Amino acid sequence: MNTDNSVLISGAGIAGPALAFWLARRGFVPTVVERSQAPRIAGHAVDFRGVSREVLRRMDLLPEIERQATHQGDMHYVDARDRSRAVMPASFASGEVEIMRGDLVHILYEATRDRVEYRFGDAIAALNQDADGVAVQFQSGESRRFGLVIGADGQHSGVRRLAFGPEQQFLHHLGLYLAVARIPNLLGLRYSGKMFNAPGTILSVYPARQNSEARALFFFHADPLDYDHRDVQAQKRIVADLYEGQGWAVPRILPEMLASEEFYFDSVSQVRMDGWSKGRVALLGDAAFCATPLSGMGSGMAVTGAYVLARELERAAGDHGAAFARYEARMRPFVGKSQKLAQMATHGYVPTSRLGIGFMHLMNRLVARLPGDVILKPAIEAANSVSLED
Repeated sequence: MNTDNSVLISGAGIAGPALAFWLARRGFVPTVVERSQAPRIAGHAVDFRGVSREVLRRMDLLPEIERQATHQGDMHYVDARDRSRAVMPASFASGEVEIMRGDLVHILYEATRDRVEYRFGDAIAALNQDADGVAVQFQSGESRRFGLVIGADGQHSGVRRLAFGPEQQFLHHLGLYLAVARIPNLLGLRYSGKMFNAPGTILSVYPARQNSEARALFFFHADPLDYDHRDVQAQKRIVADLYEGQGWAVPRILPEMLASEEFYFDSVSQVRMDGWSKGRVALLGDAAFCATPLSGMGSGMAVTGAYVLARELERAAGDHGAAFARYEARMRPFVGKSQKLAQMATHGYVPTSRLGIGFMHLMNRLVARLPGDVILKPAIEAANSVSLED
């Protein structure tokens, strides 16, 4: 068995640095390569509950995460006249602890930067496996060998494409798109948000960083769109054209979205694969099992999967095949339940008619009256469906 303990991780979001944290602690030598010039801090709020929160505690990061928590309250469904029509309870959407994605990325980077080599502004161009390791060609032109390569590079993973094949084999579109923009808190929100529906679209706005700014989330129905993943201005125009002419605060929010310097746009799609490893290459986080933001479990699966994968690699003492198999077996129940949550949420989350919007408001009013443990039972079951113990 090969004893090369060097591990190349592609992606410096949440899953990659979390894995690097545990690998460094367990005697491996991790390197993280990231296409961006610095850690990617854009995005919406992410939350943790159950096992994933326990992983953060074991990392000794939970106190800092709680210090920077959003403390987000209820989300109010409003009509065009800003009247509340239904409420989504805070406990339903915010987990046990919630933090802005960018703040979490910064915390993870600071916790690993002294023990982990980071290569920003670069990416993997080619992989060539043999019995003893993986020869990696970087886009910068440099070549290096590593014992293992882990793709933690998101829904459109380059490592997955190189090692497993085109993403069309694995990406399953759920009929929605999502855009997220950082905007000023122009609605004067204080620890609570508002959601506005028009047929086929929903716009959610909530405050961030102690109400000093806000995030605007745009979910809308669409068949697969043909657009350039790197043309941010074209992506913004897609959103602006679709929401133009709507009521409520939409006319005030769209110009802020167009001017935003932090913007994210992608399809609401799941990654479904029969296996997450091939030889010395394995996948983690959204690259392996993206459940979509509608699951509320993506970041939780990322940090939990990082813990489990690092632990199995340590236990395997060089037998990476056994480690990858045990990692997958332990994580499959969590992933399956989380992806099912997202598939259920897709139906009815963005009604396509005014009648559907009214029905959704009614259902939310009824659900809000149920005990919290009843509302959260599916999420709690998913979040605790993997054990951290051997």
